[in-house]
Amino acid sequence: MAFTSRETRENNISQEIWVYCEVIETELLEVSLELLGQGRKLAETANRKLAAVLIGEKVESLAKIIFAAGAEKVYLIAGEKFAHYNTDVYTTAISNLLEAYKPDTFIIGATKNGRDLAPRVAARLGTGLTADCTELSIDKETGLVSWTRPALGGNIMATIHCHERRPQMGTVRPSAFKRLTNVYRDNGEIIYVPNNILTTLESRTTLLEIIKTDRHSVKLEEADIIVAAGRGIGKRENLKLIEQLAEVLVAAMGASRALVDYGWQPAFNQIGQSGKTVSPKVYFACGISGTVHHLSGVAPGGIIIAINNDPDAPIFQAADYGIVGYVEEILPILIDEIKRIKLGE
Repeated sequence: MAFTSRETRENNISQEIWVYCEVIETELLEVSLELLGQGRKLAETANRKLAAVLIGEKVESLAKIIFAAGAEKVYLIAGEKFAHYNTDVYTTAISNLLEAYKPDTFIIGATKNGRDLAPRVAARLGTGLTADCTELSIDKETGLVSWTRPALGGNIMATIHCHERRPQMGTVRPSAFKRLTNVYRDNGEIIYVPNNILTTLESRTTLLEIIKTDRHSVKLEEADIIVAAGRGIGKRENLKLIEQLAEVLVAAMGASRALVDYGWQPAFNQIGQSGKTVSPKVYFACGISGTVHHLSGVAPGGIIIAINNDPDAPIFQAADYGIVGYVEEILPILIDEIKRIKLGE
């Protein structure tokens, strides 16, 4: 049986929904704003408060953005030791924060750091965690969250509840929701987390260097146009054509799991159930067969253009436009035509 409102009060659990607002180099990630938008809907449905957890160095100015995105209060953990994500330090600080304030629900973006942080915090608190969710809803009477995620290779959607432990926790894929289009509020309550909560912040690792990736791999989840490659491109040399198409379209570059497994593309370019979820306006699927595993990572709503030499490939069932042919034959023609159009010829 789920917690009732009375049981929640008796266990000193606040009726607050928390969203972890991830920061990279003082920049708030888009997924944080997306989760605040969905969190706002959950909070209003169940008559809860929506709060954000903000951690980093010199991040106080981001609170205004967070309030505009849907939060009513911000729990701020600030200091030099939080300048960059550190597994030990962040896990301890946030676990202590959750134990001190006891929110009902805690939502984290399924980013690289979020996937590292969430299970560690859940284990510390002895609560459940639903990973890589694509849908969230809430019971307005009990506050029980329904966490929905792909399962069994994306063939079914599983909805999971956490009846007995708090906080309810889950990670949510980037681009699964949209941020609020209007400003929720101009300001709100900022709670500066006291030092006595942030104890034993020891780390077993030391940051040596930060290596930035190339432009094609940055913010794949936020790209308006994506050119993705799959096993059907035939050979590694054909990736040059994918790169050229991405360049003329000013697009991001993605890949199927097969190319990552081959070592032809880095893991952070992978799209699909075990990779990233994207929601571009236009998605070029080049040599991608179109399995459920891959398409579960492409949010509906955009235009899918498929290029594949197999006329029976499943991707054509999902595509808005399809071209049957080999990428080494089709892409040079397509690239030249786009260049001609851009030059106004």
